Amino acid sequence: MSFKVEVIEKISALITAAFGLVAALAWNGAIQELFKLIFGDQSTLAAMLVYAIAVTIIAVIATIWIGRAAAKAKDEGKPAAK
Repeated sequence: MSFKVEVIEKISALITAAFGLVAALAWNGAIQELFKLIFGDQSTLAAMLVYAIAVTIIAVIATIWIGRAAAKAKDEGKPAAK
């Protein structure tokens, strides 16, 4: 693999990660506003713990779902065994 290809791959990975971070921050803000609507404008430890637990549960479920979808798509792309 040439140096140029390796640099382009690394830059591509960094840009993708940056967009992922921006999306995560946008979702974080949206979910925080949703919790403010539900629980009021409280910054108590209990409210922050509920928020953190809910976001963690959503992240785990989404990760499992995406992983399964990716595995299914990968399996569908394989030629049938003879």
